[in-house]
This record gives sequence, C-alpha cells and structure tokens, in this order.
Amino acid sequence: MMTQVQYSEPTIAKANDIEIVFDTFGDPNNPPILLVMGLGAQMIDWKEEFCAELASRGYWVIRYDNRDIGLSTKFDDAGVPNILSMLLAPSQDQPLESPYTIRDMADDGVGLLDALEIEKAHVVGVSMGGMIAQSMAIHHPTRLASLISIMSSTGEPDLPPPTPEALAVLTTPAPTDRAGYIENSVENSRVLSGPKFPLNLDLIREHAGLKFDRGIHPTGIARQLAAILTSGGRREMLKSVTIPTLVIHGDADPLVPLEGGKDTADAISGAELIIMEGMGHDLPLQLWSQLIDAIVKHVSKFEIL
Repeated sequence: MMTQVQYSEPTIAKANDIEIVFDTFGDPNNPPILLVMGLGAQMIDWKEEFCAELASRGYWVIRYDNRDIGLSTKFDDAGVPNILSMLLAPSQDQPLESPYTIRDMADDGVGLLDALEIEKAHVVGVSMGGMIAQSMAIHHPTRLASLISIMSSTGEPDLPPPTPEALAVLTTPAPTDRAGYIENSVENSRVLSGPKFPLNLDLIREHAGLKFDRGIHPTGIARQLAAILTSGGRREMLKSVTIPTLVIHGDADPLVPLEGGKDTADAISGAELIIMEGMGHDLPLQLWSQLIDAIVKHVSKFEIL
C-alpha cells in the first residue's frame, strides 16, 4: 500500500524553451528533491510508492519526463542518429554530433526549478539522470543543495564498458507492439538486474504496460543516447564541484560498471560512496528502504535556506 501523501497531478511546465511534464509528492513547503531518470526512462520509472515514501520523510518530491521521452517535448524534427556509427566514430577519428547534449538536459532540469520558483533543490539522478544531475552541479552549482548520483558515471572513455548483453539492451530498439514491448522489458530486466534479488515478473509486465500506454518513443531514446555519446567525460569538471555529494552504485551493475561510480566519487571532493551489494542497473524493491534511508540521511544534513 502506498504511503498517503499530498499529490499533484501531471502538469506541463514551460522550461528551457520546451514543455516538461512533471508531478509532485508531498507538501510544497518542504525542502524539494528533484528526481531525474535515465536513458529512455519515463518519470513513472520513479515508482509512485518510492516517491511517496521519500516525501513522507518531510520532502517535496518532484519527478519529470526528460525531453524526448514520456509526455515532454519531442525532437523528431532533428532526425534519428545512427548509433552504430557513433559508437564506431571514436576509433575512426570521426566527430560526433547530436541534436542536444547532456548539458542541455541539465538546463531542462534547472528550467523546471525556475518554473516551480525553486531557488535550490536536492537533485537525485539515476544512470543518464546521474549524468544530468552531475552537469547541473557543474554548470548550475548555486541551484543544488546536494547531489546524489546513482548507478552513473563520469562518462570517461577509459572506464570499463558495459557487458555485451547490457550493451545490446542499450542499442537494440524495443518492439513497438504492446505485447512485444512488455516481454522485451522482462528480458531487459533479466539482463540488467543484479543476481541477488529475484524479479517480480508480474510487476515488471504491469509497469511495462503502463509505460507503453503512456507512450513510448524509440527515436527519442536514440537521440538521448546520442547526447550521452557526444557529451564526453566530466571527470575534470567534477573536480570543481563543491556541492555535498553522495554516490550510490551496485557492485553487480552490467551496464554502468562499479568503476563509473567510484570515478564519480573520486572526482568530487568529499563525496561519499555507498556500494550496494548485489544491485545491478535497477532499483530493486528489496533495496528501496536502504536507498531511501541513504538519500534522506544525506539530504537532511544540508538545510535549504
């Protein structure tokens, strides 16, 4: 049963010259926590129960669809990047181009804060969302009270790559029929999740159906991936970050290996690193309590004035 907290229905915000769809959990008078999702993930991938429990600890929790996904603005006029060519480009000394960058997506998040008249927020990002949150900390440091980067990376090319199976999840388009999309989501979960925590296949299928019905956008995922590939590494820039930072990473992550989290924590002065045993590239229900406790323990140290 979901913890009962105040909830605002999905709303459109005009931010950074686009439309961003968001909703909120908790009292708007409480300190805000902005949740940023990863590649191809909709805001509902921050599960309602997770958001409500976090809000019940005394925070105003905001989740939103990144550009090119869910119900936020799509960039279809920009065309579809050739991801295979982009993956091969560095070895062939070819320049990389994409319609937008991770920094543009970070500006979207800050634009949403502007639209909500939030001067400063705690920002929590997962995977690509962690990259976006890191970029917010680099380029908009006065807007973050604290940073939490989960199963993410500095994006440096010398870090270990995904496993071949995880890379296939990243680069293989999902089926566009509902049944195929749902079963593909199950197979992807089997690849990306850690071996320690059993999967609830019924819940995975139910959630995949919700995402499909809300609207999937394969070409948007390709452009988001292009943004990751063209944005380069952040290791040197992160060395300038003084925002209190927590890095959380699973030791069984096949998509963004643990070294990516360690590199993030090493780059940011004073950052704390929590390694979750058995966690893969997902947020398993069995770890929600630990994850929420870790987030609350971190953000509660840094009051938003």
